[in-house]
Amino acid sequence: MRILNIKEWGIGIDTSRKVLIAGPCSAETEVQVQDSFEGAAIAGAQLFRAGIWKPRTRPDSFEGVGEIGLPWIMKAAAKHQLPVTVEVAKPSHVEAALKAGVHVLWIGARTTVNPFAVQDIVDSLVGVDIPVMIKNPINPDVELWIGAIERFMKKGHLKLAAIHRGFSVSNAQPYRNLPMWALPIELKRRYPQMEIICDPSHIAGNRALIPELAQKALDLEFSGWMIETHSNPSKAWSDAKQQVTGSELKNLLSNLIHRDSSSSNPEFVANLEALRYDIDKLDEEVIQMLGKRMEVVREIGKYKDQAGITILQMDRWKRIFDQRIQATLDQDLSQSFAEQFIRALHEESIRQQNAIMNQLESSRES
Repeated sequence: MRILNIKEWGIGIDTSRKVLIAGPCSAETEVQVQDSFEGAAIAGAQLFRAGIWKPRTRPDSFEGVGEIGLPWIMKAAAKHQLPVTVEVAKPSHVEAALKAGVHVLWIGARTTVNPFAVQDIVDSLVGVDIPVMIKNPINPDVELWIGAIERFMKKGHLKLAAIHRGFSVSNAQPYRNLPMWALPIELKRRYPQMEIICDPSHIAGNRALIPELAQKALDLEFSGWMIETHSNPSKAWSDAKQQVTGSELKNLLSNLIHRDSSSSNPEFVANLEALRYDIDKLDEEVIQMLGKRMEVVREIGKYKDQAGITILQMDRWKRIFDQRIQATLDQDLSQSFAEQFIRALHEESIRQQNAIMNQLESSRES
């Protein structure tokens, strides 16, 4: 089954440019919705968004106006002759949104994390031809994200897109949610036809950081952005710090740098291919060296088994961790890469030694 791209959704979105989904975090009043959509339209929005039901962490937070807001957003969208999308978290939301004439649904991060909730929504849409956008789960689990997408696909829903809104981790500074760009890239690798929309508002949590995140998404060839746009952000009833005005959004987008994905310049292409050849050869050498390293690791495993000592000696691990991190940083590599690489190398070394020692133990028992 082939996932249909946004152009094929049949709701009139112009995909000759990056898709812009804009509107307030929450529908608050009819006037606020009208004014916010006006600003979003001026900025070039192709799809309006507004939260009607808001899944909040604390029960005393504003959880949306509910169904009374649906006529507001439909009226404001009709004025600009643009489609509208809302978040749904359960079948009753789906029913109300469909009855109001909403054009696109989206599944929020707190819903994506729950396969039962996703399946309930999928089942409520049997026989309904409506596009659905699926945000990543709050935790960094690409399999959970893909699982939600596949639940729709298994029921024949192919008008799908993914929304990358970052992942909730402790100490995500300077962001509200860590981007973890590798996860949406992995999703794209697994489903090349899947279009991914970036939500820099939720990643940032701070309007000042939205431009750099929007640029990063553009450089990674995402299909567009979902950016929260409010007529008066400082007075917003939810997520005030991460919303922008229509004029701010227009200015933000006009300052982004659009780069080509390829070049017809023969000299550029030749030089790029030569550098890529060097990269390929270096990768081969790195992989071969890792293989040789693991040969030594397995020998160490045998030696430890003979001596009757444990695989892990924490004092040595702490010492070499610090040493290897510093050596990696000396090569002008990032702290986060250095830590992930050294930990991954160590975990594989432990796995290799554990396999050797278990194998030797089994052979002795037999």
